[in-house]
Amino acid sequence: MDSSKALKTTKESSVVEATSRRDFFKKTAIYSAGALSAASVLSPVSLRADDPAIINDAPWGQKLGDVVNKNPYGLPSVYEHNNIRRTHDLLSSGDAYASISMCPIHESEGITTPNGLFFTRNHGGTAQIDPNEFRLMIHGKVKREVVLTLEDIKRYPSETRTYFIECPANGSPEWRAPQFNSLQFMKGMMSSAQWTGVMLKTILDDIGLEKDAVWMLAVGSDNASNPRTIPVEKALDDVMVVWGQNGEALRPEQGYPIRLVVPGWEGNLNTKWLNRLEFSDKPWHAKEETSKYTMLQKDGKSIRFFWVNEVNSVITKPCPEKPWTHLKAGDMVEIEGIAWSGHGTIKGVDISFDGGNNWVEAKLKGLVLPKSWTRFSYIYKWDGKPLFLSSRSYDDFGNIQPTIDEETKAVGVESVYHRNAIVTWEITEKGECNNVHIRKHHKA
Repeated sequence: MDSSKALKTTKESSVVEATSRRDFFKKTAIYSAGALSAASVLSPVSLRADDPAIINDAPWGQKLGDVVNKNPYGLPSVYEHNNIRRTHDLLSSGDAYASISMCPIHESEGITTPNGLFFTRNHGGTAQIDPNEFRLMIHGKVKREVVLTLEDIKRYPSETRTYFIECPANGSPEWRAPQFNSLQFMKGMMSSAQWTGVMLKTILDDIGLEKDAVWMLAVGSDNASNPRTIPVEKALDDVMVVWGQNGEALRPEQGYPIRLVVPGWEGNLNTKWLNRLEFSDKPWHAKEETSKYTMLQKDGKSIRFFWVNEVNSVITKPCPEKPWTHLKAGDMVEIEGIAWSGHGTIKGVDISFDGGNNWVEAKLKGLVLPKSWTRFSYIYKWDGKPLFLSSRSYDDFGNIQPTIDEETKAVGVESVYHRNAIVTWEITEKGECNNVHIRKHHKA
């Protein structure tokens, strides 16, 4: 077939295709009111018989796209430019080296955070480490003290597990009153990923651990070193020495080439740029070390060794960044969120539309894993009236997410750590979404 005939055939095909699409829209527009009933989540959809976006050929389909290796590593679409980590002076005191970079959890899908969006917390900047010069020393109360290269560590059998990491200060500005009308800045000090590495227990079984070893000190090789003590019981349970995150090597801001992952426990224990593990029969008594694991009470006493991230949840859709301003009364919408627990596995999530007076059970969706994010969902018909939208999670250890009053009664408001109280969004008649505090106890 010559080119002129081919061009004619292509034009004729385009005309037929456009006519077919136009006929579809004409037919569909007639029946749209009945087809998209009030019980459908598509009820807000408006169909037009002359919609140019579907009748006409797409402009990007009329030319060649980018060459395959234009960006060998790959980049997000240019239209996803708002899906980024963000910082705030209130959370870092303006110090770019001891900074927090907040994960955009309102844009998160599923239970795995992309590496480029995973929240970061640095104490002395991001260390850039040559993996060939990396060493991990394990010493103290072990039967065989060793210095391991990255290659040595990778000789051990590897495992891949999905866990969240949460800074104990996640939500800390919210203790006394709402501070941020933003989900990202409220709860963005956490992320979830697939971690690949070796179980620490596997290494310790190989080199031998003394029977009187009770504590492990983990030290990083960065400027701050960030020493943290962890009970040996936890080290032998599920702690990992990891080199991979979401199918690739750790990124520098996540501790390349090696970091600890301490599932379910506060994020500062997950030592990055790890280079030393020391085992002892006594805890390290330095005041600055002990104070990192306390919750100061009103009476001046402290709760010590407050390691576990408690059962928690938050509604991500809607949220202040993703309100219901595009909806109208009678529309169906999916309410979605994330639940997590450092104790174990999420067993269920309840949703309230009146700030905690009444609750309905949400549906858990996708994978439900221990010490990992768990998605929940609820299909809802909004009547256009104001709501106070809350979520309440519970885990397989019997822990139930508390109200603000219940939590402050137990631990006070003097500490900024481990805030897991119920989060409530106010939904206005216009569909706007605001961060508010509801102070009341649970009702069935």
